[in-house]
Amino acid sequence: MPRILVVEDNAINRELLCDWLEAQDYEVLSAEDLGGAQRLLQASKPDAVLLDVQLGGEERTFPRRLDAPAAGILCIPVIAVTAHAMVTEQQRFLQAGCNACVSKTVDFKLLSRELDKWLAPLQNRPPASDPLSSAA
Repeated sequence: MPRILVVEDNAINRELLCDWLEAQDYEVLSAEDLGGAQRLLQASKPDAVLLDVQLGGEERTFPRRLDAPAAGILCIPVIAVTAHAMVTEQQRFLQAGCNACVSKTVDFKLLSRELDKWLAPLQNRPPASDPLSSAA
């Protein structure tokens, strides 16, 4: 089951996203700020991040603030969740390093397609081997 980290400071929005993800059978982690998100990245190694772009600060730097490489995570998809609905604004988030962008009020069909797209490689990877079984 893929693990999704929701980073959203608005409690109602965070709860809505978390409830929907859980109903879709995702394991859900949540943080209300970037510090909490960083701690969860290091401790839990999520498969994807839904990031409220308002938390990220300036668009050019917010994906780097989720310092995934420092947490031992490479190529973790970051899906921006934003109140900015204009295509030009969303393009800035994509250029800043997000893999996708979903506008608030969240279109859950679109979010589902984006999660399917970015989590598809997880479905094709072999299960982790058991180090004890290979030692026998």
